[in-house]
Amino acid sequence: MPKVKSNRGANKRFKATGGGGIKRAKAGKSHILTSKSRKRKRGLRKNAQVDSANEKSIRRLLPYL
Repeated sequence: MPKVKSNRGANKRFKATGGGGIKRAKAGKSHILTSKSRKRKRGLRKNAQVDSANEKSIRRLLPYL
């Protein structure tokens, strides 16, 4: 049985957590930062966990996660 290829774009965006979840970066931190508050930008630095509704599709893209 050959190896299954991981989606390279998804591989760069998602990582596994110790508890078996998937972590992701928050959106909205790349541009138009002057209109966003300091508090909001600070919150966007933190990682978030992928929602259970999207987890199945991400696991399909990353079979070895």
